[in-house]
Amino acid sequence: MSTSTATATAHVLIVEDDAPLARLMAAALARDGLRVDTEGRGDRAVERVLSLAPDLLILDLMLPGLDGFDVLRALRPRWGGPVLMLTARGDDFDQVTGLELGADDYVIKPVVPQVLLARVRAMLRRERQATSSVLRFGALRLETGAREALGPSGPIPLTSAEYDLLAFFVQHAGRVIERDELFLALRGVPYDGLDRSLDLRVSKLRSKLREHLGGDAMIRTVHGRGYLFAVRT
Repeated sequence: MSTSTATATAHVLIVEDDAPLARLMAAALARDGLRVDTEGRGDRAVERVLSLAPDLLILDLMLPGLDGFDVLRALRPRWGGPVLMLTARGDDFDQVTGLELGADDYVIKPVVPQVLLARVRAMLRRERQATSSVLRFGALRLETGAREALGPSGPIPLTSAEYDLLAFFVQHAGRVIERDELFLALRGVPYDGLDRSLDLRVSKLRSKLREHLGGDAMIRTVHGRGYLFAVRT
């Protein structure tokens, strides 16, 4: 298999206590040119992330010592890299909770290696597409090289997925963006009409913009269509 330009030389940490599954995922990612480390315990995960500083974290939710939710709670104030969450359940609870705590995307078990690799490639590609430029919108400034959003009082704390969403809104400000377009751009899949993860992410981003921009920029919901990013008038 040829090495993807999105994954070349990138480093992934897999936190998964199922050793055969961890080996399966590590082998699939290594064949694509990734450098992979694994960890089997949640109570060692935060220290491993902070010491290794991986380009991407794959995090299981059911872990010994500390579950994946608690790992996210402890990690997010100290590390802002992308997190791909693994969940064994197909209902919304784990996914919504993980996204609220700062996960960027999720894969439902049983893990299909091709699906996992596609998600990892997409997440790393978004991380690496940043160029050293500045995008401005009202009082908002995006430093694209550093992937940082700034308001009048300084940096706005965003997860990697929230930054991607905000950058897409800024680049398409002033026009209605349909949900299907957002899903294709940010997750690489069409909107299925049921997935509410994007609505949750928009809601969290809207709250952060309101807090840090004083109401200057806003995300309007256009019922039945999607979202509009505009300056408040």
